[in-house]
Amino acid sequence: MKIGIIVHSQTGNTLSVASRLQEKLSAAGHTASIEKIIPDDEKQMDAGRIKLQAIPDLSAFDALAFGAPVHGASVSPAFRAFISQAASLQGKKICCYVTEFFPFGWMGGNRSVGQMKTYCEAKGASVAETGVVNWVNGGRKKMITGIVERFSKVF
Repeated sequence: MKIGIIVHSQTGNTLSVASRLQEKLSAAGHTASIEKIIPDDEKQMDAGRIKLQAIPDLSAFDALAFGAPVHGASVSPAFRAFISQAASLQGKKICCYVTEFFPFGWMGGNRSVGQMKTYCEAKGASVAETGVVNWVNGGRKKMITGIVERFSKVF
């Protein structure tokens, strides 16, 4: 299966989770590619005003995993800009995760991953799994491993 791992990552945390997922999927015999969402201006908070350097071609993939950081208790504006510009996700199997600085999901992560799921479903996708990584939580490594394991079973 050809799987696209589409991520917005400012500090490298979200990208590091994507790399672990890519390793796991590749070891299982899938073709897994990481595509980055890169806005022209990382400081722009209005998703409607964000210009992206490139929009990954999602039609090239059988399934997708989306990853983004949490900004102000919401999914990052760059991800919102990307998903609003993305083509239909009809029939795509999708998994979504967010990374956040705070130690508990109720501090923005749960809300943000719920937003991702809603955005994807509005584009016709079937969201199979979601996850939150709380970066300063002592269980961060376990959270990452859990996401990688759950997502790899979906694909």
